[in-house]
Amino acid sequence: MASPTDRRPTDASETDALLGPGPSSPSSDSRRKDSWDGNDDFVGLPWTQRPSVYWLIGPYALFTLAFGGVIVPKLNLIIDLICRGYLADREHQGFTVLPVIPGGDNPQCQIPAVQRSVATFSLAINVVVGSLSAFTAPRLGALSDRYGRKGIMVISSCGGLVGEIITIFAAKYPDLIHYNWLIGAAVFDGLAGSFTAGSVVSHSYTSDCTPPSRRSVSFGYMHACLFAGMAFGPLLSGYFVAWTGDLVSIFYVSLGCHLVFITYILVVLPESLSARRQNIAREKYAKEQEAYDAEIRAEELSERVEEAAGRRTPRWVPVEWAHKATTRVRRSNPLAPLKILLPKGIEHKKVRRNLLVLATIDTTLLAAAMSMGGVTLLYSEYMFHWGNFETSAFISMVSMVRVFVLMGIFPIINYIFRVRPAARQRRISGEEPRETNTGADRLDVWLIRSAILSDVLGVVGYIFARTPSVFVISGIVTAFGGLGSATIQSSLTKHVPPERVGQLLGAIGLLHSVSRVIAPILFNGLYAATIGSYPQAVFVLLACVFASVSVLSFLIRPFVFMSEDADEAVSEDTSRRAREQQNEILAEDDVVPHI
Repeated sequence: MASPTDRRPTDASETDALLGPGPSSPSSDSRRKDSWDGNDDFVGLPWTQRPSVYWLIGPYALFTLAFGGVIVPKLNLIIDLICRGYLADREHQGFTVLPVIPGGDNPQCQIPAVQRSVATFSLAINVVVGSLSAFTAPRLGALSDRYGRKGIMVISSCGGLVGEIITIFAAKYPDLIHYNWLIGAAVFDGLAGSFTAGSVVSHSYTSDCTPPSRRSVSFGYMHACLFAGMAFGPLLSGYFVAWTGDLVSIFYVSLGCHLVFITYILVVLPESLSARRQNIAREKYAKEQEAYDAEIRAEELSERVEEAAGRRTPRWVPVEWAHKATTRVRRSNPLAPLKILLPKGIEHKKVRRNLLVLATIDTTLLAAAMSMGGVTLLYSEYMFHWGNFETSAFISMVSMVRVFVLMGIFPIINYIFRVRPAARQRRISGEEPRETNTGADRLDVWLIRSAILSDVLGVVGYIFARTPSVFVISGIVTAFGGLGSATIQSSLTKHVPPERVGQLLGAIGLLHSVSRVIAPILFNGLYAATIGSYPQAVFVLLACVFASVSVLSFLIRPFVFMSEDADEAVSEDTSRRAREQQNEILAEDDVVPHI
């Protein structure tokens, strides 16, 4: 028998229609509390104060352009600064060297010593940003549940703002400000959550103001902005640097983008979380902290009672300090945000499985996308002798197909399989169906499986492609895999109550940050090791990974969700058990030392 929190709206099987009666059936509405009431909090307000994903699409596109537009210029700047320092040292040793022209062709920098230093320095920056954002992004996501999305968006952009200021000063005054200050810029960026936190909170905003039936499409719009920014940002920045003749100019543009984004968020964007929903999230957080504090106090009290009764000798002072330090570390465990993927209780068994499977698939897809972009370009240049124009055209075309799929095909699929059936049911019943979070529906599940299949087919095409045309067609096939990430992240938000969306996406952001550090080392290292013997080896590994993920996707079950009532019950039960444990300990002895 299904548990209350894992119950399905119907007992239909996977062979039934994609949606079935689902959440809009009268019987299912009567069986559970409505868990999506985003529109109710803003009824009666003017349209300028009602949150919508359309308020965010333009600024988010600007945010992604600012992030993607400086990737290549910043790498070139690092090369110039490191090369300048290296050649200056050589000049002091009596060698004659050519001056380094910022942003220009500097063949004197294309030497192993400089390239090695650049690779090491770039890795250090990536590790700093990835490590710090892995710690801060999930906490900022959870904080946005309690205090609103707008402030956290501003914080995440302020990190990039400070980073661009440091970069500009390092580029303009290299004799005064050493290039190692760029690591300081990475520290500020990472502490503010970097791009990961901005993406997490933006998707949380989208989830807040979009009903479940349209959430996948809205997430698709956000992912389309992301892919467009990452693809066209470097292209536009290249043209801009060529037009101005100044490499530093693009960093001024990025600085301006951050300022415009921050101003827009503060002045124009309506907050998506009402005061009521923020208060609900704060109350739940307070209960969780109270329960956790009660567990810690019960543990400490148990130790003191045992010492007083002579059942345990007191710890040596340094050991006691170490024990207290361990307790504090446990409370600030960097992996603690992942606990939302493992909700407690036997009644959440199916929810746990779905959350873990979806998080694993999403992290794998993102890790592959973040790490394989550069490898794919290097491989295409090596195999087909492409130049800058051909590789840029390939990336732009694949990105355009991906954007078209997300903004053109995806809404049509959603209209056919979700909007039209809902409209038909509304005409038959004469009532407006009430939308609630009911987990991923069958359309979500099959979209995820289809997207992963397109990734598998495209990567297999890369393995066997020996002509540019086959390689390009394979790239177009992989572009349809863009449906996967958008559908997965929207499906994740349907598994938890609204006041936990930021916390959930923050945990996903932690996994993303870690994957940004580990995956490039794995794939780039394999490509470097096999380029001379079998350059397709990296694609073979990727195909195996995608095939495994495809099998994993068949573990996802539709219409599984965590109800608000059960979530509150688990929190209250934890607090109650901690209090009972405390009382049992106090009753254990007649003599209890005063604390």
